[in-house]
Amino acid sequence: MSARSVFLLGAMAVVLTAVGCAQPGRLTSSPPVVGAEAFTYEPMPRPVPHVPPKPAKPVVLRLRGPVIPEHDPAWEIHEPCRPWRFIVLHHSATHRGSAASFDNWHRHHNGWDELGYHFVIGNGTGSPDGTIEIGTRWPKQKHGAHCRVGDDETYNNYGIGICLVGDFEKGRPTAGQMRSLARLVDYLATVYRIPNERIIGHGDVDQTKCPGRNFSFEDLFQRLHRRRAAREALVGR
Repeated sequence: MSARSVFLLGAMAVVLTAVGCAQPGRLTSSPPVVGAEAFTYEPMPRPVPHVPPKPAKPVVLRLRGPVIPEHDPAWEIHEPCRPWRFIVLHHSATHRGSAASFDNWHRHHNGWDELGYHFVIGNGTGSPDGTIEIGTRWPKQKHGAHCRVGDDETYNNYGIGICLVGDFEKGRPTAGQMRSLARLVDYLATVYRIPNERIIGHGDVDQTKCPGRNFSFEDLFQRLHRRRAAREALVGR
């Protein structure tokens, strides 16, 4: 073999070794490290889509007991209530008047400590027509001084006294007075669970013509019935 052939064979061997074409048995690698753990790729956690919670169903409270009628907040009592059992209606037997004028009369003529009624409903003279004035006894839940029968104080102790300004032996209550009376009595009778048979006139239990022959209980009870029926129909929807 010539020197040139030897040179070419050696050059080819060097090239084959460099490009990895050497015989398999002659490839070498570093021994594995004992105890080493293979590196693995952890899959990236997928983001959890935000799902808004479903709105809770509204809770419908089924309340037992009467539905409180529409009323003036000033009528509400935040003190312990008296065990009211009656509503006693009066007329003033005067053409004019108001809670203030009756209070003055009761103090200086009757010698009482304050107005004897719990409520006064004006006729447009001393106070606007149909105005419901709250007496000083009501916020204190104090007994009335409007219906003593002999020595019996039952209707004072357990009766809510309401006086309408006017003389109903000679005239009639105004329409405004009757509307306000029905509204007030509806509220009081409902809150204190006073039945119709205990909504009475002064003359029903004492020797007096009060609240006058021209005062119509039929009119009052018809108004109460309409108010209660309308409220029940509204609640039943």
